Amino acid sequence: MIESIIKKQRDYFNSSETLSYLFRINSLKLLKEQLYKYQFKLQEAFIKDYNKQEFDFIATEFSMVIMELNYMIKHLKKFMKIKKVKSNLINFPSKGYIYKEPYGVTLIMSPWNYPLQLSITPLIGAIACGNTVVLKPSQYSYNVSLVIKEMLEVFDEKYIYVCLGGREVNQSLLDQRFDYIFFTGGEVVGKLVMEKASKYLTPITLELGGKSPCIVDKDADLKLASKRIVWGKYLNAGQTCVAPDFLMVHKDVKDELIKHLIDEIKIQNYVNGKLRDDFCFIINEKHVNRLKGLIENKDIIFGGTIKDRLFEPTILDNISFDDLIMKEEIFGPILPIITFNNIEEVVDILKTKEKPLALYYFSNNKKSIKYVMNNLHFGGGCINDTIMHLTNHKLPFGGVGRSGMGSYHGIKSFETFSHQKSILKKGKIELKTKFAPYKSKNLKFLKRIAKVK
Repeated sequence: MIESIIKKQRDYFNSSETLSYLFRINSLKLLKEQLYKYQFKLQEAFIKDYNKQEFDFIATEFSMVIMELNYMIKHLKKFMKIKKVKSNLINFPSKGYIYKEPYGVTLIMSPWNYPLQLSITPLIGAIACGNTVVLKPSQYSYNVSLVIKEMLEVFDEKYIYVCLGGREVNQSLLDQRFDYIFFTGGEVVGKLVMEKASKYLTPITLELGGKSPCIVDKDADLKLASKRIVWGKYLNAGQTCVAPDFLMVHKDVKDELIKHLIDEIKIQNYVNGKLRDDFCFIINEKHVNRLKGLIENKDIIFGGTIKDRLFEPTILDNISFDDLIMKEEIFGPILPIITFNNIEEVVDILKTKEKPLALYYFSNNKKSIKYVMNNLHFGGGCINDTIMHLTNHKLPFGGVGRSGMGSYHGIKSFETFSHQKSILKKGKIELKTKFAPYKSKNLKFLKRIAKVK
């Protein structure tokens, strides 16, 4: 069946029907209509999958998608325009053009932690560029995936098709030939995607993860830092690829920061001493057991209580880089704390680690901020905040090294899902010097215009 769908999509793409501005803009508007039509069904599905209530659903899923859609609808015509570029002397007279053309049949594979946002945001880019799409949402967020499939059935399967299932379906999809693959998920499956794509030399975007550091220096505003760190860490119960994975704090302010962190956890996540009813669940029992193992025999200074899939916000102290929790991405509501003496020490340590998807640095020292930004390599991040860099349409979002390759959001989504085709249009006048037989004056002229000695 998958082979049949892909053939239908390839035939449909080759009909050129998806290429016009009118087709693309109408598809984006229809997608927006469907999102509003299914808003409450989606919200109910999020509650079923992991207790994500209305505010979190709107803030972290629905509004993100709507804002991306509005941005693309507003700018689509401008993004699609053929770009004129200046030519050079050696091609005189001529004109240069860059055509932004779709790749063709694309595969989008999305994860369970933000199943709507991480399915629909890349889909917006693919639609805007005139591609056809096979969308594979995660089996873990089963109820949300079912609603996404129902919502997108308004589109013909030869244009957009939602494919449900587990590992066997993933394997079957990756054995097919696509023109572009966009994958969001973990490193292990990311490697498999890259390996499978290499069979057909299919271009890919990999949005992965990693251990994103959060650094609090001695000159930071500790109360404000704690408010933003707690929000970013425990959002979605820590199941966020750009969540602060671990905290590095200057020894001189560690005790004070911990006090503020605990105060903020209580303010943001507790009501009358009890964890708030709308705190997100861990996605499944398998992940709960994995997180349990990470806090065993550790110095828990706050939290640590687990009931079914409800995992309390937790802080661990006296952690070193040799501990198990520092060997893998946590992806849960656990914040390990490591102490440092100076920022140079931090930079030296982090340089030996894999490049993370995000990095957060809290400081009011311009010199230190410049030092950290210039000497550490990561996908993106914030100074004196967490996570919010991915909410700006003008900032591309993506990883580097083990945290991924390629980026999207805003115009970058359009660039990701389109090939830039370069065209040189030549006039009738021709430079005789480029044609054989070559004489000494030909070489002299060539060296002069190419500025070769």
